[in-house]
Amino acid sequence: MVAPMHRLLASTRLLDFEHAAIESLVAARGWRQLPLFDRIGAVYDFVRNEIAFGYNESDELPASVVLADGIGQCNTKGTLLMALLRACGIPCRFHGFTIYKQLQKGAITGLAYRLAPARIIHSWVEVDFEDRWLNLEGFILDAPYLASLQRRFPDRQRFCGYGAATPSLAAPEVEWQGRDTYIQKDGIADDFGVFDSPDEFYARHGSNLTGPKRWLYRHLIRHRMNAQVRRIRAEKW
Repeated sequence: MVAPMHRLLASTRLLDFEHAAIESLVAARGWRQLPLFDRIGAVYDFVRNEIAFGYNESDELPASVVLADGIGQCNTKGTLLMALLRACGIPCRFHGFTIYKQLQKGAITGLAYRLAPARIIHSWVEVDFEDRWLNLEGFILDAPYLASLQRRFPDRQRFCGYGAATPSLAAPEVEWQGRDTYIQKDGIADDFGVFDSPDEFYARHGSNLTGPKRWLYRHLIRHRMNAQVRRIRAEKW
């Protein structure tokens, strides 16, 4: 059943696009004045490249917090992307999955990798464009990080690891061109379907870590993970 469009444009606790920081960003960039194709592309490119790939303290963060962090992964960058799209009058929805944790090996190492669940909560954003729903997932890895992987693994086709699972690492479908974009699709395990918002998804399915593991992740492990991501991004190989 397709949700009414007004629900796919609504603000929520996580999609807090009425927050002053988000409203200021949208106004300063002039995104609302752009044609639809360019509007989607400008928002998409901002989230992909100006919000660096990295690990926030939780999946369940409001978009304004992700913006302030300046980093994110699939779920948190997706929340920000949805909020910015809706702020620009573009209907969008959340599609929930799990991915196999092998996809993260290399970006996540040591204790962090051992503590990670075998199947990790994942999502992409679906955007309404020209009367069809497009899947946007290619925003997860910022261009400098992806370029570092391409230098380390030149001429690789099918690839799984370091936050990517793609049939072609050398030429992944990550640029906005009016069609689907992907960077982790080949790692998908479970498909939970579409939701009006990330709030609705997390209320039903929860997030990746609970209890002591969640505390360790927030206060210790994610900082090591982010240091590893920064090392990978900076490598010249």
